Amino acid sequence: MSKELQVVSKETQESILDAISRGMRFDGRQPLEYRDVKVTYDVTRNAEGSCIVQIGDTKVIAGVKMEVMKPYADAPDKGSLMVNVELLPLSSPSFERGPPSMDAIEYARVTDRAIRESGCIDFKELCIEEGEAAWMIIVDVCTLNDAGNLLDAIGLAAIGAIKNAKFPELVDGQPDYKNRTDKPIPLKHIPISSTIYKVGDQLIADPTEYEMPGISGRLTVGVLESGELCSMQKGGEAVFTLDEIEQAIDFIIKQSEKLRKAL
Repeated sequence: MSKELQVVSKETQESILDAISRGMRFDGRQPLEYRDVKVTYDVTRNAEGSCIVQIGDTKVIAGVKMEVMKPYADAPDKGSLMVNVELLPLSSPSFERGPPSMDAIEYARVTDRAIRESGCIDFKELCIEEGEAAWMIIVDVCTLNDAGNLLDAIGLAAIGAIKNAKFPELVDGQPDYKNRTDKPIPLKHIPISSTIYKVGDQLIADPTEYEMPGISGRLTVGVLESGELCSMQKGGEAVFTLDEIEQAIDFIIKQSEKLRKAL
């Protein structure tokens, strides 16, 4: 089981379950109430696009680098996307140095899927010369402070950095990173991912770090501007009933509109 969903003491688990079962949160919010969200762009000079996303006291930074790659043999006319997530020890005592943890891999995989499956990027438009060269969009996300709900902060930061990115100039087939063009990454949509978490038999949104250990499951859903769903990922051992899934989707569609305005 991931550290995000790790088992805690019986006393802590009972305290969390008791409070949430009575519709109470440790910080006074309603079960399905988000903390304030803030997005700040152009936070680093050396990335083609960057932003910091803050949800309450949770803070992550994302940067986009554009590299020239040889297209894959089965997609000679397409570029590619790569999402990396680093859970830095400076952001939480639960994170350790070394190879990516299972949580970091899972966060990157869920974020990548929400972007890729939305069809927001036309990978053919990233082709420079068929079979020879294409742009690869590399999104690196690092945690600065973990105060809960990293998954949503990472997803929002990743799409925010992509939205903010501009292509570097191309000189003799190679990127000139010192000279950036005004050309943005062409995006058909802006997919927004949001997550509903399950504690006992209750659903909550945007848990703090004190609530995260009581979570037994989560459902992350990507939503387009039209309200159409573009991705869905379940984590944890908890079972979601059909009614809970419908309630989660209804909330996430509404919440995606608020998160979209923050971008």
